[in-house]
Amino acid sequence: MQILVAGAGIVGISTAIWLQRAGHDVTVVDREGPASGTSHGNAGVLAAGAVVPVTTPGLMGKAPNMLFDPNGPLFLRWSYLPRLIPFLTRYLSYATDAHVDHYATAMSSLLHDSVEQHQALAADTPAARFISTEDYCFGYTTRADFEADSYGWSKRDAQGVKYEVVSGAEYAQYDPVFGNTFETVVRCKNHGRISDPGAYVKALAAHFVEQGGTLQITNINDIETKDGAIAALLTDDGRLSADKIVFAMGPWSREIAHKLGVKVPFESERGYHIELMNPSAMPRSAMMVASGKFVLTPMEGRLRAAGIIEFGGLDAPASRGPLDMLRRQVKKLLPDLEYDEIVEWMGHRPAPADSLPVIGANDTGNLSFSAFGHQHVGLTGGPKTGRVIAELISERTPNLDLRPFDPSKFKDQ
Repeated sequence: MQILVAGAGIVGISTAIWLQRAGHDVTVVDREGPASGTSHGNAGVLAAGAVVPVTTPGLMGKAPNMLFDPNGPLFLRWSYLPRLIPFLTRYLSYATDAHVDHYATAMSSLLHDSVEQHQALAADTPAARFISTEDYCFGYTTRADFEADSYGWSKRDAQGVKYEVVSGAEYAQYDPVFGNTFETVVRCKNHGRISDPGAYVKALAAHFVEQGGTLQITNINDIETKDGAIAALLTDDGRLSADKIVFAMGPWSREIAHKLGVKVPFESERGYHIELMNPSAMPRSAMMVASGKFVLTPMEGRLRAAGIIEFGGLDAPASRGPLDMLRRQVKKLLPDLEYDEIVEWMGHRPAPADSLPVIGANDTGNLSFSAFGHQHVGLTGGPKTGRVIAELISERTPNLDLRPFDPSKFKDQ
């Protein structure tokens, strides 16, 4: 079949490669090119144990203090608040124990083998060199801070996430770069890291093109529908049609998805990172700094500090608050670190109200498919999502319960 994939991030490129390997003629359409958004700017962690959403019980009471704490992980552009309120109401309604369990079970099935999924996707390609298998660590300043996080760890326990709790002194024997900063460190097993997420996705895209795929750089302005189903993409280069169309446009998927009847309550989460170029010391593994809810990841030639949530829409420029917070936190954590310069970045994560991505057919005729909404785990879940979409299009049954990810789940709400 001839298939269009809208979006050239990790989800779109993964989908394109698996469709290509299944024998289809695939064209990827993107407004800027591979890894131009979040697939470039993420923390680079293959977080197989990321099975606990942000919306946990008690978030409603904590959120106001977090918003007014300049060193907290949550930011808001106050001018955007009136537009945000309907989404925020839905988003906070999922801060229940029952939904956390639902989310954890669903996401565990999607993420548990993320390293193997990346290895299979990148096998025998230049992209394979960017993948490493190593612990993903959580650093806690005090034992009490770790114990205060017991709810999340109990949910990971229930999903079989393997981890080891060690003292900060013991961890320092493995990696001395943090000194005595952490009293307790959790080392999550069966995780991985991408040493340069942007270069990794670009290498995968180059492989896709070398194998006969088409990459078309153009704006998607609208869609054409017929009898309630999609007929074509309307782009700067004209009308593009195919047997099937896959939407993997991340936070830019909402408007088109709504036209297709995929009524997902949806917002853009603005994510930030800073990179310290040519640092004088480098951690051995990615470290989630629990006090600031950001991740320090060693990358090729630089140390990236990534994370933070800001609600402010797709159009506003970057805010200074999140970037300055990351600078302060890194300086506090590694006061003696030297580097050539700091590079700043802001991008957008797709955030459904229930935090679950949408993966599957949008219509009964299976003419279009959704593959977006991965929030904080797009890199982790991208390859498996792409494989699942390729299996659905090729009329094979994925070994995954797709009901939690059904694009039609909000249709009657």
